[in-house]
Amino acid sequence: MSSFMSRHKQDWEELEELVRLGRKSIRKLRPEQRQRLDTLYRRTTVHLARVTTMTNDPHLTEYLNGLAAAAHSLIYLPPRRSPFAGATAFVTSGFARVIARSGAAHLTSAMLFFVGATVGYFAALADPLMMHALWPAGDLRQPGSSPEQLLGVLRSGRDQGGGAKFQFTSMLFQHNLKVGLLAMATGILASVPTVFLMLFNGVLIGVFAAIHHQAGIYGEMWAWILPHGITEIGAIILCGGVGLMLGQAVVRPGLRTRQAALTAAGREAALTCIGVIGMLAVAAVIESYVRQSHWSTGARFAFAAATAVFWIAYAAHGYRLESLNDCRYETTTDSDTKVAELAKSFGSA
Repeated sequence: MSSFMSRHKQDWEELEELVRLGRKSIRKLRPEQRQRLDTLYRRTTVHLARVTTMTNDPHLTEYLNGLAAAAHSLIYLPPRRSPFAGATAFVTSGFARVIARSGAAHLTSAMLFFVGATVGYFAALADPLMMHALWPAGDLRQPGSSPEQLLGVLRSGRDQGGGAKFQFTSMLFQHNLKVGLLAMATGILASVPTVFLMLFNGVLIGVFAAIHHQAGIYGEMWAWILPHGITEIGAIILCGGVGLMLGQAVVRPGLRTRQAALTAAGREAALTCIGVIGMLAVAAVIESYVRQSHWSTGARFAFAAATAVFWIAYAAHGYRLESLNDCRYETTTDSDTKVAELAKSFGSA
């Protein structure tokens, strides 16, 4: 037993030091230190099992048991965080990772939306009757409206007071949230309604663009819609992606039961819904206070470009974090294999 202790004492001391540092602040441990903590913890549990079968030394058993328990608490027990810290973590990285995990469904939803927009645009330009059929009859911007009429609508509301704009924000948020939740919830019906909703919302955007382009209004129309539209349409696309994901769980649950697949998809849907609510709230504020402002066309385009860059960078941040998490999982799996081999060597000793 003395030779056994001398061979592994250095590992135990190193683990003890990592535990000491981790108790001060686990976040300050470097990635390689955290990986080393995990490796040494697993190795020490094997040592503990071996010691309990080889000797009746209570002091060594107690020491290794305490060391393993301390390391376990650092690795597996979640750190205590305030609600504010949890909300901050979700905003800064959690929502981005949720988007990344369902990236294929969201890309499919985006494709459906833009296919609908393309079809709606060219169908409206090719056939005036089709333009009338696709566009809501109660809207002030009807096909065939003069440029003056269309520009009047685009420029309306800029002199409203703060109270009126706040009321408009609330109305927009409620409307957009209903559309988004409908695209999400109907996904459970094998995604069929979700597909039609995404296509239809895209068609409306396409017809809207066609009405203004036909009247020779290009830059001002896009400067009117893009500042809030990038965030708002992005949120609707995410809702469509969740609907597709729920439909996939129903139609093709894979190796899991349909209930288990829906439960897993439901967790992702709930997290996405929280983020989408925030996006729609931001979009409503932008629509009320930026779109209904006296900003120049150039300033509006600059704001829209900054918004697009932000969301692209945010999504890329989520994909990067998920990739790093996958790498850590693979490394941990390799570590498990090594520990199993170590335990086998102890068994044959």
